[in-house]
Amino acid sequence: MLFNSLDFAIFLPIVFVLYWFVFNRNLKWQNLLVAAASYLFYGWWDWRFLSLIFFSTLVDYFVGKNLGIVTNKLHRQILLWISIIVNLGFLGFFKYYNFFLDNFISAFSVAGYDLNANSLDIILPVGISFYTFQTLSYTIDVYKKRLEPAKDFISFTAFVSFFPQLVAGPIERATNLLPQFYKSRKFEYSKAVDGMRQILWGLFKKVVIADNCAVFANHIFENSGDMSGSTLLLGAIFFTFQIYGDFSGYSDIAIGTARLFGFNLMQNFAFPYFSRDIAEFWRRWHISLSTWFRDYLYIPLGGSRGGTWMKVRNTFIIFIVSGFWHGANWTFIVWGALNALYFLPLLLAKKNRQNMEVVAQNSLFPNFKEFGQMSLTFFLTLIAWVFFRAENIGHAVSYLKGVFDPSLFTFPYYVGIGFSVKLAPIIILFFIIEWLGRREKFAIENLVYINNNKVNWLIHSFLILLIGLYMFSSETNFIYFQF
Repeated sequence: MLFNSLDFAIFLPIVFVLYWFVFNRNLKWQNLLVAAASYLFYGWWDWRFLSLIFFSTLVDYFVGKNLGIVTNKLHRQILLWISIIVNLGFLGFFKYYNFFLDNFISAFSVAGYDLNANSLDIILPVGISFYTFQTLSYTIDVYKKRLEPAKDFISFTAFVSFFPQLVAGPIERATNLLPQFYKSRKFEYSKAVDGMRQILWGLFKKVVIADNCAVFANHIFENSGDMSGSTLLLGAIFFTFQIYGDFSGYSDIAIGTARLFGFNLMQNFAFPYFSRDIAEFWRRWHISLSTWFRDYLYIPLGGSRGGTWMKVRNTFIIFIVSGFWHGANWTFIVWGALNALYFLPLLLAKKNRQNMEVVAQNSLFPNFKEFGQMSLTFFLTLIAWVFFRAENIGHAVSYLKGVFDPSLFTFPYYVGIGFSVKLAPIIILFFIIEWLGRREKFAIENLVYINNNKVNWLIHSFLILLIGLYMFSSETNFIYFQF
């Protein structure tokens, strides 16, 4: 079920009413409703994969429960590895089987051996990368005694399958989300209004910005061989806005929906395109995944401790694994490696934590230096996105060659250029609102500071109008559903 579908528009109010007005007096029934609604939400896409989530839930619940009892170190390690093998085993089979098989065959072919092995027609279960990491965080935290094992199976099931963030995050830590299922929740009007506001902003990002930019980005990337350098550059810019609007829009809707039910999810995006260097960008982009890799991979590997070689090794591991997490394609691996190369000079010069505060914290505009830093970071990110979006490495390289061609200085042309010119003021408006709201958790959260209800309603109504005007007649998928 998609957030931007009619199905969800019907599903959400029904669950909301049942949650607050029918099951509100009994926490266990409330959690059971959340779990049942979450399974319905996921099964709407493909009911066959419900068994996969349920099996992961069952394994991690019993592994966690036994970790709370067993004291023998070896036995505890065996329990931890059961969880890791089961979860990563499912992920590896469904997501990476064909990738490894194809590369294995290619490697033998280069050596002069022809292997006959057929790829399997495997459907990638939506959200498997997200809920796998979420349940793994639970098992690891219980193993390390940072979290008490769950004693209530219903609460744990609701935690693993919580529908607002089940298929595309944020990837919640068990230490943050699971305890919220143990406490009774009371309806808070202000929290619900805040959640609705964040949902509205998320829908605007997805429906108006991402979906409309996607039309031009897709057209230009799919016909890149026939495009001028200036058009290719514009195509990369369209994709840069598309992926941000799409993914951060999803996160906003997920966080806002969770708030409607009294839950607090972690912030997943913090205005990353206003970053002054790549290190700051990665503190602001897909925060839940970046911090997951930091806590469960980078730090256990030694982090930034040790010698220069260890720092370089760990940096490349974390970025390449992060790239591979996104998809079974060499383009994602190169995208991760490229970001590691961007990051390395900052790490070696010990300047990777120099920009911790919001840019232009106490002023309306950035100074000249900050503007230059943001522009450079945006450009480097844009180059990396070409690898992320391209069909393969060859496509990405030829695309970038095309960008840095003398035709870069010609006027761009592509089908639908007239409509994209009309879209430009909306993108600029979006950028201005994001800039003004950069100190908040989401851009229009600061509307509460406008002490005029009529103005607030006018702004909200305008956003709804734009969503109505720019939305497509058919549903559009979110990019991160494929991961």
